[in-house]
Amino acid sequence: MKFINFMIALSVILLLSSCSNLLSQNNGKQTQSSSLMDFLYPNKESRVEHQPEVPVLSLPVKVGLAFVPSKNWQRDGIHGKDQIEILDKVKSAFLKYDYIDRIEIIPSTYLSVGEGFATLDQIGRLYDVDVMALISYDQVTQSMENNASLLYWTIVGMYIIPGNENTIQTFVDTAVFDIKSKKMLFRAPGINKIEKRTTAVGVDPVLSEKSIESFDLAVNDMTTNLDAELARFKTRVKEEKIAKVERREGYSGGSIHYYLCLMLACLLLIRAKLKD
Repeated sequence: MKFINFMIALSVILLLSSCSNLLSQNNGKQTQSSSLMDFLYPNKESRVEHQPEVPVLSLPVKVGLAFVPSKNWQRDGIHGKDQIEILDKVKSAFLKYDYIDRIEIIPSTYLSVGEGFATLDQIGRLYDVDVMALISYDQVTQSMENNASLLYWTIVGMYIIPGNENTIQTFVDTAVFDIKSKKMLFRAPGINKIEKRTTAVGVDPVLSEKSIESFDLAVNDMTTNLDAELARFKTRVKEEKIAKVERREGYSGGSIHYYLCLMLACLLLIRAKLKD
């Protein structure tokens, strides 16, 4: 009799332990990502080091902006309008600077048909852009029954609900490349981590909501860093010689030229007054 009672108790414990797996498809560790390295260098031959080359940038620069496509489309963490909203945030960071001519948002489907710098060359010709800003990401979601899950077990009809500890970590990165020289000009990362305790029944909707929230917060962090990198870029060109600069016809260099003309006009006016 004691043995039968022991077996019944053991069966109940096993049933409770597997309850989260029955109620949710998100138990354990889940990853969704797009890899910049895998896209630019799809095979060993393509990863041979290029000879150092100083890029020549024609100001104002024409920039293409796109997500690096994920190879796992069924679980791609960023879809449709969410991609557009994120790209618009990144675009606004570029538009603050006078050395940027225009920003073209490029659907990731254009990148998914190929790989490597050959694809970037084709996109550069198609959209008439000189520089590509490529956004990659990596999000890891982990949902585990916590050590205190017995405290959250509640029997309501047929439901037995253990507690779950959920962690979402997101890394987003924008890498800016000169298409012709294939050289990275600068990069800006963004990170975020969200922890949320739920019941097993509530895991799926909470993880879906927090996944989007974590992407959004990581992009905000990345945009702040991107703004700082864009502000430093002119200085780095002058001091570190990371690129050569030439001006397109009709481009005078923005506000600096305006103030020089204004100062010259003032000097001519003062000179005329003195002669009088």
